[in-house]
Formats: sequence, structure tokens, C-alpha cells
Amino acid sequence: MGIEDLDSPGQSQNSSFKSGFVTMIGRPNVGKSTLMNQLIGQKIAITSNKPQTTRNRIKTVYTDKERGQIVFVDTPGIHKAKNRLGEYMMKVVKETLGDVDLVLWLVEPKNKVSEDDLKIAETLSQIDQPVILIINKCDMVSRDALLPIIEAYRHAGEFAEIIPLSARKGTNCDDLMDTIYKYLPYGPAFYDEDTVTDQTEREIVAEIIREKSLYVLQDEIPHGIAVTVDKMHPRKGKHLMDIEATIYCERESHKGIERESHKGIIIGKKGAMLKRIGTDARYEIEKLTGMHCDLKLWVKVRKNWRDSEAQLKNFGYREKNDEE
Repeated sequence: MGIEDLDSPGQSQNSSFKSGFVTMIGRPNVGKSTLMNQLIGQKIAITSNKPQTTRNRIKTVYTDKERGQIVFVDTPGIHKAKNRLGEYMMKVVKETLGDVDLVLWLVEPKNKVSEDDLKIAETLSQIDQPVILIINKCDMVSRDALLPIIEAYRHAGEFAEIIPLSARKGTNCDDLMDTIYKYLPYGPAFYDEDTVTDQTEREIVAEIIREKSLYVLQDEIPHGIAVTVDKMHPRKGKHLMDIEATIYCERESHKGIERESHKGIIIGKKGAMLKRIGTDARYEIEKLTGMHCDLKLWVKVRKNWRDSEAQLKNFGYREKNDEE
């Protein structure tokens, strides 16, 4: 039926109504989350210029009353797993590939197909679903330079369509939507038409805080942080949301030097770094909730949590069977 068994909200009276699940795959930092946000028309998935930004499978829903409903499934970037978190992320990708109606494979505009992309192409050759190759960031190259890039990837696999676009600028995104509908099966909607994502507000807030941390922290630290929202509720009688959240880092010390602890780097001199993360996150959270926000952040250490099955579950990285 799709990603999971869902109770349909009812068959559309439009006999041409289509519905289906569409996943986006690709190497880290190729622009999957940016594209998904662009197609939906609002920010759901976090983005950054650091690999492994997306850790979980995130579903967003686009509904056109006349044409149909598309359930987009954003997945982690494909990479070589180095810990249990990495293994979990790659399992999410593999499970999703066999559970959708259409696959969007995002690549960057490079003349030579990388070894990593060739491995992805090999994986895609083993599935039955149609694959649309998307050459993202086409605004970074000239039209003349784009032709040999398309030709290079054309020989890497069998594709239903090849579409160059810019997720950041929205170039050719309307063409992509038309093409997606072309390959979806006819059928009723899976979600009510006002549904935008399967993520709870708390989950989105936690991801916003992690996103802002990714932007400001050093390269060694972001992979080792997780965020939990401990409290979140509107203050009685006021247009104000009280939120308490914790940023967890993996190691107390940074390269063995205690005075440069991960915790200390996240907090910053006189709390400056943590204050910056909070200020940036508060702006996004207020747009999300439509309320003023009183955000309090703490930093704690959970040593080697990325290799702890129990900690991974605590931070929300669960197998499908664990969620039932």
C-alpha cells in the first residue's frame, strides 16, 4: 500500500486523482531536504552544508485537489556507516526504496560520475520502481556545460526521466511536479488534505535547534549532537510558548584536551555560542508556532551515544517495528 498501512480519509470523487509515495535519495549534502521544502512550499526538513544533516525518514504531504496527493519521503544521505547511528540511517534508506512508488535520485552537476554514485546506480538497478534522475544545483553551471553532465549520467543507469533543476532557486520544480504526477498510480489520498507532515511539533522544534547548532559549531562536533525537547507548552493567559530543550554532545573532551570540551564549545565563552543557537532557533520556532517563544537550552554529555542502541532509541532513532 505504501510506506505504512494508513487509513485513507476517503476516495476523491475525481476519477483522475492520483496518490503515491515518492522518496528522495542521494549522497549527503546534495540538496534533498532543500528540494522537499521547495516542493511543499514551506520548511519541514532542516538543511545545512554539513553531511548527515537528515537522520530520520521524514514524510511531507503535498495535496492538489484536482491532480492528487504526493507523500514525499526524505531520507538520510547515502554514506558508509561508521557507527550504529550510521547503520540505522542506511537501513532507513534501503527500507524506503522498496516501499515507494517513485524514486528521485539527486546528484550534483559534475562531468564525471563518482564511485559513490555508481554504487547508488547499482542499487537502483535492482528495484522495480521508476527512477527520475535529478541534476540539482544546475544554476551553478552553464547550459552548455549541462549537456555533457546529462550524457555522463545517462550511461550510469536506466532512468524514466532526467531533469536538471535548482532546488534552492526553484528552477524547473514545476516541471518536476508535473513529471511526478505522470508516474503516480490512480487512487485515493492517504492523508487529509490539510496534513503537511508526519512530524510532531516537538520533533520539528528539536530539529530546528539541531539545524542552528550545525550552522555555528565546528565540523567535529555536529555529527555527535542530538536534541530533545523536554517541555513545550503555551503559557496560560499569554501568547507565549515555553520551551525547554537539551543539546546532547558525545564527548566531554575535544581531542583529549579537557579545556576544549565539546560541552564547553557548544556553550561558548560566557555562554555566547549557546545564546546564538537559541536566538537563531527562536526565530524559526516562532514562525512555526505563530507565538512568541521563551526558549531555554541546556547542554549535557552522553558518551558515545551514536554507538548505543538504547540511546539511539531515546533520541528517536527507532526501527519501524519499534514504533508500532
